[in-house]
Amino acid sequence: MMIAIYILITIGSFLLMEAMTWFSHKYIMHGFLWYLHEDHHQPKYENTFEKNDWFFVFGAIPSILLFYKGVNPELNYKFFIALGILFYGIAYFIVHDVIIHRRFNWFQNSKSWYIIGLRKAHKVHHKHLGKEDGECFGMLNVPKKYYKIAREK
Repeated sequence: MMIAIYILITIGSFLLMEAMTWFSHKYIMHGFLWYLHEDHHQPKYENTFEKNDWFFVFGAIPSILLFYKGVNPELNYKFFIALGILFYGIAYFIVHDVIIHRRFNWFQNSKSWYIIGLRKAHKVHHKHLGKEDGECFGMLNVPKKYYKIAREK
């Protein structure tokens, strides 16, 4: 019974992270921390890393702390919240940095309607070089119209 609860906590944490990502992308990254996110919207890539990559650290800190609190003094639900955050961070890296921005040469020629839809939505997001007038702030879940466009091709 506890294993099922821990699995649900992990999945719930993962799903909640998508909502947190949308909120923080729209109101924090395109808000008061724009100076860290701005270089991500510029068409030039001079370095492998961007100031925007600091947001990975901001996401990792709560996960690390929850892992520690989740095994000390014994295994508890905090560990599985941290696990959901970690899994989301891995998914974010693979989807955002590898599949969408193609920082690595993986999944270059994908014909998946899901991947094509994600790329289209992210391209629409990046057409705005400033912090205002943005759209498509989600990462794994973007407006359905982009998936529909991808399926029609």
